[in-house]
Amino acid sequence: MAVVAELLREHNLFRTQNLDEAREQVARVFCPHGLTTTSADEKLDTVHNRVTLGDVTLNYLDYGADVHITPGELHSFYLIQMPLAGSAEIHSGKESIHSDSSMASIPNPLEKLDMVWHAGNPQLLVYISRITLEERLEDLIGRELQAPVRFELGMDLTTPQARSWRTLVDTLVTDVDRGGLTMHAGVRDQFQDLIISGLLLSQRHNYSDSIGSRVEPAAPRSVRIAIQACEASPQEPLTVTDMARVAGVSIRSLQDGFKRYVGMSPTEYLRDVRLNRVREDLLSERAQSTSIADIAFSWGFTHLGRFAKTYHDRFGELPSETLRR
Repeated sequence: MAVVAELLREHNLFRTQNLDEAREQVARVFCPHGLTTTSADEKLDTVHNRVTLGDVTLNYLDYGADVHITPGELHSFYLIQMPLAGSAEIHSGKESIHSDSSMASIPNPLEKLDMVWHAGNPQLLVYISRITLEERLEDLIGRELQAPVRFELGMDLTTPQARSWRTLVDTLVTDVDRGGLTMHAGVRDQFQDLIISGLLLSQRHNYSDSIGSRVEPAAPRSVRIAIQACEASPQEPLTVTDMARVAGVSIRSLQDGFKRYVGMSPTEYLRDVRLNRVREDLLSERAQSTSIADIAFSWGFTHLGRFAKTYHDRFGELPSETLRR
């Protein structure tokens, strides 16, 4: 059996060989559940690593033995379960699948869940708040949901769309393991949005056919509200999702409204506001006691090389040239 690297090792939640402790600790993170070994001589060796990124949580969980898990209904969250090795049997409501490294599972949170994880079956679990996922879907389809989101139970990780989404998750895990920019609030929020949006676009669900249907561009008043939000707090990690929510419209509607009435996208407008604030600071007394990098970071720019190029494209000179004026 191939040895699978333990993911998120620096974010260990617990390690135990005690069944009751494993049940109690996992329940604190997810929900109360039944946990039993499938035979009397099975010995647990549980490892749970976990890192929270807003409303998305990454988990590495390995029980080290054959276990029977009965959570019932998950209710408040979606859990994408991806075996890194071995296999599991997943029963959600009336559906059942055999899950392995090529077939993830996404149980319906409003149906009873019953699972058997076999020995040698460490899994990478992506926890997503149900409320956040549903709000993101409403942004994508431009209307309120009429029924809960129900994904197909099996997620075929060999399809191009699912592979693309899995690459996003793996990139996020790798960056967390390396202590990268993921833990920065602005980058974290962008990644969270990518993970949720990517899941909704790559895995079939009961609203899939509504994504991509035509919506009306946001009215000028809604665009002005989003502009005011950008002008008021450009240093905050504003996403298009945040702006659309403030304006009371869907993301697609806001994007179309910006293109029609402003001539650019919401993110381009926010970037220009931030560039103008940086320029104001570089031309002010603040620049005498603060570095260009600190000023750029304070206005939401996290990649200095890209920032310098964008600044030059916008103003025809480098930040250092502005500073020497």
